[in-house]
Amino acid sequence: MSEYCVILTTTTGSQEEADAIAMGLVEARLAACVQQTPIRSTYRWEGKVVKDEEILLLIKTRTGLYPLVEAWITARHSYDTPEIIMLPVTDGLDDYLRWVDEETRGG
Repeated sequence: MSEYCVILTTTTGSQEEADAIAMGLVEARLAACVQQTPIRSTYRWEGKVVKDEEILLLIKTRTGLYPLVEAWITARHSYDTPEIIMLPVTDGLDDYLRWVDEETRGG
């Protein structure tokens, strides 16, 4: 299993919620970096096809922190069932990955 991962989650269209989740994860040292980008999602929910403007968060962290990141997001997210998907990082720049280590282990 990879030691590093990127976790994807979406927020509602609220920039405030995206900022709060991003800032909270970094302040709690559960993520080294959280990037935000606006997206348009089309999906089926409760029997209807829905199209929403959302904000995608790309969370850079260590794989071992996934359960804590998931719990942190689900406790604060406005969605009943937020997207939370972990993608393994199979390789990366050594200096960058060392930085991820430092920022998610308390320095």
